[in-house]
Amino acid sequence: MQRIGLFLRLFVLLIFGLMLHYVLPQHDVVRITSTEVIRQDFTAFNRIFYAQADSGTAEQPTRDLRLIYTEKKRTFLLGFVQRDSEGVMVYRNEDTGWIWPPYFKFDSSDLQAEAANAARGDSWAVLTHYGWRVRWASIYPNAIAIREVDGPDVRVIPWFNIFFFGFLMIAIVFLRAMWAQFRERSVDPMLDSAGDQLDVVQAGVAERRGRVRRWLNTWRAKDKRK
Repeated sequence: MQRIGLFLRLFVLLIFGLMLHYVLPQHDVVRITSTEVIRQDFTAFNRIFYAQADSGTAEQPTRDLRLIYTEKKRTFLLGFVQRDSEGVMVYRNEDTGWIWPPYFKFDSSDLQAEAANAARGDSWAVLTHYGWRVRWASIYPNAIAIREVDGPDVRVIPWFNIFFFGFLMIAIVFLRAMWAQFRERSVDPMLDSAGDQLDVVQAGVAERRGRVRRWLNTWRAKDKRK
């Protein structure tokens, strides 16, 4: 039973970690090579990985999808350490609107223009995005912002993620302390009271059983005298 509880806790922690990894902003050092607009057909599986239609347009089974093609500096350790090699990466460019995740992005057309302008030159940029690239399911990370930099060796510090995880740790410690205080003041006394009442009930039941046994023993004694 303890193993099942441990497995469930680890499973919930894994799901929460994957959700944060998908939603939180990531920063890639890229060189934009081109842009394109394609017609995208969604499946029941990959639809959940796409945002809603652009603000002011109706939701359709298929729609135009803006793509940004880049040459990306490879990294490891979740992007904190850059490698010397490079690879390709494709990003989509969609409005998030007022829905999840809460980036409140309404300028996908302007961002596509910035990407097209950057593709004319040979400069590097920091592209902020969220999401994953899953090739076999045609899933692309969603670009949020583009900022030109001097070169590919720029180091990007994810300040938002650092503050977010710091706030998350403080919130967990605070909620844990609140739960411990609530349990000490309310839950534990309630459980102790319930335990005392259970002891009283069990004692009463035992006493009644003893009376019944003594009464039965008196009848057995009478039967023996007969």
